[in-house]
Amino acid sequence: MPEHPAPLLRPPRHRVDPRARAWWTRQALLTLSGPLLLTALALAVLSVLFFPGALPWLGPLLLAVLVLPALGYLLVMPRLRYAVHAWELGERAVYAAGGWLWQQRRIAPLSRVQTVDTVRGPLQRRYGLATVTVTTASTAGDIKIAGLSDADAEELSRRIGEAAQDVPGDAA
Repeated sequence: MPEHPAPLLRPPRHRVDPRARAWWTRQALLTLSGPLLLTALALAVLSVLFFPGALPWLGPLLLAVLVLPALGYLLVMPRLRYAVHAWELGERAVYAAGGWLWQQRRIAPLSRVQTVDTVRGPLQRRYGLATVTVTTASTAGDIKIAGLSDADAEELSRRIGEAAQDVPGDAA
């Protein structure tokens, strides 16, 4: 009996807000790229002040180990993340795609939705963004749709809540 290939899963229709790129860039500066660049700068200054003979080998080492990875993360991650992050609300399920290096796609039946939360951290508020978290009766964890505009997040939360009530199953 011939095996049938698994059906291809198309990407979700709705993109996150374009401001999410700026939010992710600022996050990168605060959490990874900024500290790496500051560390490289501090080590370079200390080398110049106290160990000038070390700069010929320390400079390229700092560049390869700290500066280039920090700049690469800062410049590449927000673009890749924006290209991948998307969501869709169907009649019977919520579908979200996310990640950038490790990408994932998750589909949760509306009948399994337990809660819908909207989160706005301080940095997200600065950009007018929010994250919608859909908690289901699944061991795989929550579905997070990050980078939505405040209005889209409120509307999506409302629609998921209403749709979950209309679908027969565990949530009803």
